[in-house]
Amino acid sequence: MLLGIDTSGAVSVAVARGELAGDSTDPSPEILAVRSDTRSRHHDEVLLALVEETLQAAGVTRGELTGVVVGRGPGPFTGLRVGLVSARSIASVLGVPLHGLSSLDALAHEALAAVPAERGPITVGVALDARRREVYHARYRREVDGEILRIAEPAVDAPAEVAAALTACDLLVGSGTALYPELLPATVELEHVDAGHLLLAASALAARGEDLTSTEPMYLREPDAAKPTARKSALGR
Repeated sequence: MLLGIDTSGAVSVAVARGELAGDSTDPSPEILAVRSDTRSRHHDEVLLALVEETLQAAGVTRGELTGVVVGRGPGPFTGLRVGLVSARSIASVLGVPLHGLSSLDALAHEALAAVPAERGPITVGVALDARRREVYHARYRREVDGEILRIAEPAVDAPAEVAAALTACDLLVGSGTALYPELLPATVELEHVDAGHLLLAASALAARGEDLTSTEPMYLREPDAAKPTARKSALGR
């Protein structure tokens, strides 16, 4: 049994039957339950309760979990920290493996899952709200055999700087499209990561031998609140 957690934007939790064995012959996990909360500034208040609610909906106890998968972002500093710390704590207490992957990968996986394989190669751009009038973004391509490849690494830029590259994709999704519809018009209304697709994306990556051991946050830039580099006098001297 797998637990998926993503707090890159909204809070999303999923429980699935299956493993991340890294064997291409293994079937994809079976998603049993998904619960989400779209409030952007209440991650610490809702996440653990949402985990319990999702486990209950799936009919699974914490003791049955054999792995935890967490979205590494990019996303707001505080939101990501809540998700990553919680995932690490749960995995540590249960003594089960912890896996991490980019939240952008999961959103691309969900967007492409709705497109029939018969369509052939298809590209998708993902743009997430990065605040400061910027977006986190990446681009992907699904090959004829169904493999999803990242063709542009995650980065953060002003919408106008990446609009041409992202709108050239067949699909464009993410919360950034809702904020900047003139520059980044969405082809599909898909704004936040679904933790079920986080688990499915992780399974696909593990099956082709990708390393999912890192759970370091993918901030892409310094947090808004930075520690001072030198002590300052309260008297201004």
